[in-house]
Amino acid sequence: MIIAQLSIAPLGKGTSVSNYVKIVTETLKKEQVKFQTNAMATVIEIKDLATLFHVVQKAHLAVVAAGAERIITELKIDDRRDKEATMKSKLHSLK
Repeated sequence: MIIAQLSIAPLGKGTSVSNYVKIVTETLKKEQVKFQTNAMATVIEIKDLATLFHVVQKAHLAVVAAGAERIITELKIDDRRDKEATMKSKLHSLK
């Protein structure tokens, strides 16, 4: 399982990006991806890299379709191969 942190931010569209965050989360819902949005980014739990990149591309292009002319997309990937890792298991390990 892959856990990734995604942040997509349009530039030049004002100080609030909440409408764009909604667009990204709606795209993730349509793609049936497990995710959690926090104050700074969205964490995604997904089965493989190909699916992750496909979903990130769809989310990025959804922000373009919403009128953004310049976008910064940041993606951090935790691809753990030695054991199964999920968002829940990572948080549980802190206890």
